[in-house]
Amino acid sequence: MHDILDLDRFPLHRPHSPDWQALVDRCRADLAAEGMFNLDGLMRPGIAAQAVAEMAPRFGADAFLHERMHNIYFKPVEGLPPDHPALRQFQTSNRTLCADQIAGSALLRLYEWPQFATFLAATMDKPELHVMEDPLACVNVMSYREGQALNWHFDRSEFTTTLLLQAPDQGGGFEYRTDLRSDGDPNYDGVARLLRGEDPESKVITLSPGTLNVFKGKNTAHRVTPVKGARERVIAVFSYYERPGVTFSDAERLGFYGRAS
Repeated sequence: MHDILDLDRFPLHRPHSPDWQALVDRCRADLAAEGMFNLDGLMRPGIAAQAVAEMAPRFGADAFLHERMHNIYFKPVEGLPPDHPALRQFQTSNRTLCADQIAGSALLRLYEWPQFATFLAATMDKPELHVMEDPLACVNVMSYREGQALNWHFDRSEFTTTLLLQAPDQGGGFEYRTDLRSDGDPNYDGVARLLRGEDPESKVITLSPGTLNVFKGKNTAHRVTPVKGARERVIAVFSYYERPGVTFSDAERLGFYGRAS
């Protein structure tokens, strides 16, 4: 993996060594403080650029255009009227390639590398993580052209693992509000303030290509700001689970990718 990752700075290949443990401890501290950690330059920039170039024809011909209007929860909320300000509607739009469309890529090599899952599990304080057995959903690559964005939402999963491959000319910032809600307090008034642009604790960061981002998005609201310019924002999403054998249903695949197989 030395050819695609900077393992001198990030020794993922040496589990439980002192350097590896120091990196894990740093990532855990960042997760506790900010709800995320970033490994800037984990993937070598040239490899990230090469991956984008290899996928460009597939994005042009075969990618699924995913567009939907949604609220921050992606569903109605029992007890709230449809016009409640916490249920404001937004549009999300991107093009998606599935794992079966990027066979042989460096992204799949990284995803299937056992030491990567071992490292991620340690940072998340999980006993172990398993690759997804779904041939479409295990690794997705999303492209955002000018005007497209991933709008405000909370994640279904506890952690989200992404790798930025290409940054846009402008926009495409990662905006988030840490711990906006909790399992015991939905904080609908706070959600409404955020959606009105009135939350002073909202932050925006701009990632560089090759950066691994692990994010606790279940209770932290977040979005990607609209892309501007001719250069697309391209990002890979890796899906791991605490149990083996996880797949999406046909209905989920149709909703996310427009096809069941």
